[in-house]
Amino acid sequence: MIVIDNTVISDDIADQYFVCELTKCKGACCIEGDMGAPLNEDELEKLEEVFPKVKPYLNKKGLDAIEKTGLYEQDADGDYVTPTVNGRECAYAIYDQKGILKCGIEQAFLDKKITFRKPISCYLYPIRITKYDHFDALNYDRWHICRPACENGRELGVPLYKFLKDPLITKYGEKWYGELVNKIEKP
Repeated sequence: MIVIDNTVISDDIADQYFVCELTKCKGACCIEGDMGAPLNEDELEKLEEVFPKVKPYLNKKGLDAIEKTGLYEQDADGDYVTPTVNGRECAYAIYDQKGILKCGIEQAFLDKKITFRKPISCYLYPIRITKYDHFDALNYDRWHICRPACENGRELGVPLYKFLKDPLITKYGEKWYGELVNKIEKP
């Protein structure tokens, strides 16, 4: 376990290898699971702000789901999540020309239409954050659909914390990430 400021980081984040292999998984993390992507409360306002520019990227099924439930909804625990299409794919998911699911929010960001990339829970995946009163616990979420990403990461020699450098910096800052690297690489 690694501790930095108000974060407790699982050793798996340093020890495991990972590089997404979308040609094999087809973006299954956007469709598998029992609910939409977790959202932080500050992301609710961001979704409302960017939705008019994201809307043209979305497909009819996604737009219908959003019209029915709203830009976000609450799960059984009262946490906010993205809506889903028939309890499956995220309403913000879009298919590219190769049939790979990607994020419509992120596509609007990549096209420089908005400055919000996508929910941090998606950007940081396969790291999941559990919030406690005084700290965040960062854990590696092992999932069978990511087996190709684990194999790819091992072949390329890319540990999870390096693969997720940009989202970790987005969430916790450059200084925090530098401390993480120091603690992992200079034990």
